[in-house]
Amino acid sequence: MPDRIALVCSCEDSMRLDERGLARGCGAELRTAEQLCLAQRDRFLAALATGRPVTVGCTQEAPLFAELAEEAGATQPLAFVNLREQAGWSGEGTASGPKMAGLIAAAGIPLPETPLVPLRSEGVTLVLGRDATAIEAARRLADRLDLTVLLTGAEPVAPAQRTEFPVLRGRARAATGWLGAFEVIIDGHAAPSPSSRAAYAWGRARDGAVSRCDVILDLTGAPALFHETRQGYLRAEPADAAAVERAIAAARELVGDFDKPRFVQFEAGLCAHSRNRRTGCTRCLDLCPTGAITPAKDSVAISAEICAGCGSCAAVCPTGAVTYALPPPATTLARLRALLLGHAEAGGRDPVLLLHDRSHGEALIDALARHGEGLPARVLPFRLNETSALDLATLAAGFAWGAAGVRVLLPGRRGHGTEGMFRNLDYVAAALAGLGLAATPPRAAAIETDDPFSLGEQLAPALALHTGWTPAGFLPLGAPREVLRQALRALRPAEAPEVVPMPEAAPFGAALVAAEGCSLCLACTMVCPTGAFSANPERPQLRFLEEACVQCGLCAATCPERVISLAPRLNFAEAAAQPQVVKEEEPFHCTRCAKPFGTASSIARVKSRLAASGHWMFADPSRLALLELCEDCRAVEATLGGVDPYAGPSRPVVRTTEDWLREAEEE
Repeated sequence: MPDRIALVCSCEDSMRLDERGLARGCGAELRTAEQLCLAQRDRFLAALATGRPVTVGCTQEAPLFAELAEEAGATQPLAFVNLREQAGWSGEGTASGPKMAGLIAAAGIPLPETPLVPLRSEGVTLVLGRDATAIEAARRLADRLDLTVLLTGAEPVAPAQRTEFPVLRGRARAATGWLGAFEVIIDGHAAPSPSSRAAYAWGRARDGAVSRCDVILDLTGAPALFHETRQGYLRAEPADAAAVERAIAAARELVGDFDKPRFVQFEAGLCAHSRNRRTGCTRCLDLCPTGAITPAKDSVAISAEICAGCGSCAAVCPTGAVTYALPPPATTLARLRALLLGHAEAGGRDPVLLLHDRSHGEALIDALARHGEGLPARVLPFRLNETSALDLATLAAGFAWGAAGVRVLLPGRRGHGTEGMFRNLDYVAAALAGLGLAATPPRAAAIETDDPFSLGEQLAPALALHTGWTPAGFLPLGAPREVLRQALRALRPAEAPEVVPMPEAAPFGAALVAAEGCSLCLACTMVCPTGAFSANPERPQLRFLEEACVQCGLCAATCPERVISLAPRLNFAEAAAQPQVVKEEEPFHCTRCAKPFGTASSIARVKSRLAASGHWMFADPSRLALLELCEDCRAVEATLGGVDPYAGPSRPVVRTTEDWLREAEEE
């Protein structure tokens, strides 16, 4: 990006700037300052005046710089990167020049616009409660929301002197929906008696009542109806006054039009969930903590309104049907490549990649820089929207582009949806071990802590890691699965084995066919979502392309002969990238016209099964001989050869109701 200008400030000389290394690796024209936000604002305005894209090495004063750019009428792209807490403020700050160069290079990759999902709430609110707490909460919200209170009836509640909103009894049996579109099924639904005196007296109850609302305020203290991330569903323990206050305050704001990010993109045609009522891949269904993913006909269905953005589905999807959108994989990989190659170009070696999120990770890094030794010079922080969305392509590409180790920073208490990320750490560890690149401590691991000083201590052992391989420079082109294969090939030493075994459920491997039991029915070719199994239109032949196999298991579930088994593995042989013939037979020729159709083994197998069935239609060998004819000759023989399809055994006489009544009367 030679047209970009990088403005780097030493923040009143509180950190040292390696101008030579920065200029060599940041991929932009470097301009420096000591007090860019105050005395040297003119340097920022001069950079804006060029009309070129600008990257500012400061995030603390980003609002000020954005305001100055707006006042100046500047329209070029403006990016910000935190060089101070992530690099300069460190016990190894004097050696952090290559890290700063990589951070600037990564920040120069523009982020695309975030796709949004519109939500609308009219303020229709259902308050679920068990005691007077629900009544009081509703009374405080009555001026803002359209309310209905549903009490469990388990505790006596004094009736209000004035009915400002409906108060009913019932128990929420089930609920679906999201902000602006909730539907609650209620059992024991009953209205209060107008003559209720000391406590509500309830009328006749009925089950299965339906309530539709925009917001649910749950103060029952019962198990939650939804996952904690469901927008529009607010829950608090009625005995926790502070939690109730927070829920009431939040409910007041849930009126109007809202936009939430569309966290994932989904392409149903690539999904390997099911075919022909046979279930294959369920990786995303097994991991989604919010219930946003449900089975559909041949694929899954993802509700963008429910999705909370953990990205666990994108982390484990083997086909690329689900990809994370904040940012999309292409942007994430491009930024990661710029970070690592910029660090190397500036003279850095053996970096340790620290993957983190904004809310938890940046706070710990900031605290470590301000109150501790800061991040070591070789530790390169890289922010993801959610660490639980970390996929295999990002991990493998990080190593291929020169990372000696990867650490994923997580809270001390694991958040929802992290299982897929830990699974990917295991997969990449197995791949590196199979390629002879394993090390101690492990190259890929998680750091789970809420203490910044503990973060520094747990990073220290990773600094003993070294690459031992030459960083690759390939561009992250294509789908994440294609980038993953590029990265693994770049990592493989010449002496490494061609086949590396992988753990169960790994998204690549072989589907092994016991050829002696295969009848060439080709059912596997009709359900394979990636085309790994294919047929030859010219002759009876089954072919398999291992590079396309995602180990979804649809072929094994569909095979009527049960001769297909899955073998998770990495195969670097050239044969894995070319279709290989698994089973081939000579075609069977019609005994009448010699037209080729089917195979001899399939014809013989069908004949033997029909003969053994005992059915009258196939008791005569001449009828079985019809199976040796092609579809055209079979119709001719059945028509002209005297084959009577109705020539079966005599059928029982039909008995009517009158027959049964007459016989009963005679008896």
